[in-house]
Amino acid sequence: MAKRRKFLKIAGAGSIVGLAGCSGGGGDGSDGSSGSDGSDGSSGSDGGDSESEPEMTFGGDGTVDFGISPSVPQEDLEVQYSPLLDHIGSYLRENHDVPEDLNVEGTVGSNYSAIIQSLGQGTTDIAETGPFAAGLGVMTDNAEIILQRYGYGSWEYKSIIATPNDSDITELSDLSGATVAFSDRLSTSGCLYPLYSMSNQGDLDVGELPEGNGSQAEFDARFAGGHVGSYTLLEQGQVDAAAMGGFVRDTSTGPAPEEWQEVATTLHEDEGLPRAPIVVSPELSDDVKSAIQQSLLDASDDVYYGADGEDGTDDDLWFGRVREAGQEEYQSVIDVADELGVGTDIFEQ
Repeated sequence: MAKRRKFLKIAGAGSIVGLAGCSGGGGDGSDGSSGSDGSDGSSGSDGGDSESEPEMTFGGDGTVDFGISPSVPQEDLEVQYSPLLDHIGSYLRENHDVPEDLNVEGTVGSNYSAIIQSLGQGTTDIAETGPFAAGLGVMTDNAEIILQRYGYGSWEYKSIIATPNDSDITELSDLSGATVAFSDRLSTSGCLYPLYSMSNQGDLDVGELPEGNGSQAEFDARFAGGHVGSYTLLEQGQVDAAAMGGFVRDTSTGPAPEEWQEVATTLHEDEGLPRAPIVVSPELSDDVKSAIQQSLLDASDDVYYGADGEDGTDDDLWFGRVREAGQEEYQSVIDVADELGVGTDIFEQ
């Protein structure tokens, strides 16, 4: 398939809407960190010249705005993320010259695009997002990758395309003329890799997808707004196939694994995707970026246990530690996006 266009610098506005929250085991992550940069940035020597002005501000105010992608049901996000956000606020207040009333607020993005654009505009300071969204954010100067997350026993994960158990679709080429659900236009496992596989291995015309309205594609694309949502469309019989992260099949995110098997069959699987990163706004100073990064590298295990503080319960975060990372860890994802010719028009969808 011919490439359409390369990454370009974006223009335009985006917004984030949703839930507001409050506020790692970081063993492997802290070993790989460069904590000296974060601690040096907190010396406060410059701030001593003016008692009224703290050395570090975040987005020009006293709030650290943490963007949360719509990767899991929104009703779960507040109880899952509140201890982590609390920790970031406490760490910054204890170790750096920040406003005394510094607050950390979590906001659920309407989609990945909204989060990436808000980082570029400086209205969001830090965000958890998917590899594709982060990679596109890097290439368009809207985000910088600082950490990678570890979850479900690995630093990598899978992308799958599933069909109903009674489907007569047996290979990717059979998806011609079918209705296919995708998680989000900027989802790595729920859109980017499935489209790439459908094009390269299934010899299907994907048109302008993941940009555009899909009118030129050889199949009908539907965007569910999340991985579980994509599975739900399949379960309800509204689509012929559904793309999603492999964790929907293999964990209790959404259906239990045995419930998934009663509904769906794996048509195609891609392995070795780098697990999702944490990114920061390029509008922040280097000292602030380092301070945020170190706050997560130094986090204890219990910040991942959710609001009840107990490991192994329903409100645990899906990831359990982080390690230092940058663009190089996600270059494979950027290369796949480049092969599909993804450009900045995707931010306007």
